[in-house]
Amino acid sequence: MIGWLVAHSLRFRGVVIALAAALLGYGLWVAWHTKLDVFPEFAPPMVVVQTEAPGFSPLQVEVLVTQPLENTLNGLPQLATLRSESIQGLSAITLVFDEDADLYRVRQLTAERLATAAAQLPAGVRPPRMGPLISSTSLVLILGLTSGQRSPMELRTFTDWTLRPRLLGVPGVAKVDVFGGEVRQFQIEVDPDRLLAHRVALDEVLRAARQATGVRGAGFIENANQRVVLRTEGQALTPAQLGATVVKWQKGLPLRLRDLAVVREGPEPKFGDAQVNGTNAVVVNVHAAFGANTLEVTAAVEQALEEMRPLLRAEGITLHPRLFRPATFIERSLAHIRFSLLLGGALVLAVLWGFLLDWRTACISFASIPLSLLAAVIVLDRCGVSLNTLTLGGFAIAIGVVVDDAIIDVENILRRLRENAAAPAPRPVWRVVFDASIEVRSAVVYATFIVALVFLPVLAMGGVAGRLFAPLAWSFLLATMASLLVALTVTPALCLAWLGQAGTHREPAHLAWLKRGHRRVLRAVSRAPRLTIGVVGLLVAGAVATLPFLGGEFLPEFREGHLVLHMAALPGSSLRHSLEMGKRVTAELLKDPRI
Repeated sequence: MIGWLVAHSLRFRGVVIALAAALLGYGLWVAWHTKLDVFPEFAPPMVVVQTEAPGFSPLQVEVLVTQPLENTLNGLPQLATLRSESIQGLSAITLVFDEDADLYRVRQLTAERLATAAAQLPAGVRPPRMGPLISSTSLVLILGLTSGQRSPMELRTFTDWTLRPRLLGVPGVAKVDVFGGEVRQFQIEVDPDRLLAHRVALDEVLRAARQATGVRGAGFIENANQRVVLRTEGQALTPAQLGATVVKWQKGLPLRLRDLAVVREGPEPKFGDAQVNGTNAVVVNVHAAFGANTLEVTAAVEQALEEMRPLLRAEGITLHPRLFRPATFIERSLAHIRFSLLLGGALVLAVLWGFLLDWRTACISFASIPLSLLAAVIVLDRCGVSLNTLTLGGFAIAIGVVVDDAIIDVENILRRLRENAAAPAPRPVWRVVFDASIEVRSAVVYATFIVALVFLPVLAMGGVAGRLFAPLAWSFLLATMASLLVALTVTPALCLAWLGQAGTHREPAHLAWLKRGHRRVLRAVSRAPRLTIGVVGLLVAGAVATLPFLGGEFLPEFREGHLVLHMAALPGSSLRHSLEMGKRVTAELLKDPRI
């Protein structure tokens, strides 16, 4: 098989070189357009179910909302873990499924269970809903809005009704969460004494308020030629209109809502707030959709914000666009790794030329690096794997192995061509190239597979570690296997095309000197095998002895430039106290010139 592949590569060397050039161009295009991220997707299939229960205490939420939903969702196929959190007015349930579960299928099954569970929840509890399909690293941007001219309610209203819809319209954005400010609402403060005096039940007040703020269809009128749809205009849009709503009639006189309660426009009760540099603000978290390119989504969101800047200035609103921007760390990390790859390639090329002193030989050996790496990038992209720090790290490790296959082949071909040129009856060049390639190929294939076996245990790891480090192993293995294929096809074809007259060149003097020195070392080692094994054994033992002092971490420390500070106040602390504590801590932190 190997001989057939090498022979046909030499016979159709023009086609092989053309295909290699096409692979190079297509690989560059794929690498430019592929998804970029810091980490691969390492979280297991997960579904988050949230249920709002306005006015319910944490205990009521736990007993009346969370537990019935847990009983309904328990037993879902491939469900591994179910955990929940119940706070005032909100139930959050997280379902974690087996690693091999189909995320779209389990979401469909969860939605079917939730449809039956909604009817069992108490009155006033909103229907449970699943969170959007997002990845474990979905947060692409945190931005803030402050204003010295707009009230917190106006700022929140602008964010909810103008900014948030615009950001949700950006391709790749799955969710936009808004925190802080004051949510506008109509408030009805009922006077119990007035209810008793007029003998009105609270349910009657609620019914009247719902009818006044609801929208109903009014049917239609149809004649021989046209159907006219009727529309009602009775919805209360202001506190005065809502206060004028008739609750009931007593002795022929209307009893209005304003006669029983104070009706006004006010902020929704707060359970949290947001600040930027100690100033009350509205903070917006933008999440990307599952599988989206973080850099592309970030750029699109920032473009949308730039388009809205004139409107923000006109409204007297200050935009803080980069409170947290993961794309900055991604760009910096990938730039460093790209530089390391380019530097490694340049050093390899310099060493090749320095030892071989022939630019054609150096270029043939070096060509295996971009061809092998780009072939691996194409396969990873087709499998839906992003280019991240782990995949690029695998490529960086593979550079030495990738170029080694080609160097062995090229050096042996070059040596055999020189010997053939010095022979009394030189053989055809293509035959020399073929025999030289086959001569070392078995050893190279075995060595490549042995090196590849080292990474197989990484693929066998499970859990988060397996999902995190598997792309590193796959990128190394794909690049290594691609280099083996390149060495069997492209390298012999290039050698036959470019090194046909290599026999006319003598071996560089410094290379001959190095070979003589190497032979002397080999003779000395072979005369004292026990001493050699003993020295190597001592070195290995010394290296093993240092292992306990190296320490260990699941991941190295990342210098993202962001620190997250969590503070816990005493149970029962008010929101105002928490905000004041946050302002004091912010003031102290801002004294540091590095912040």
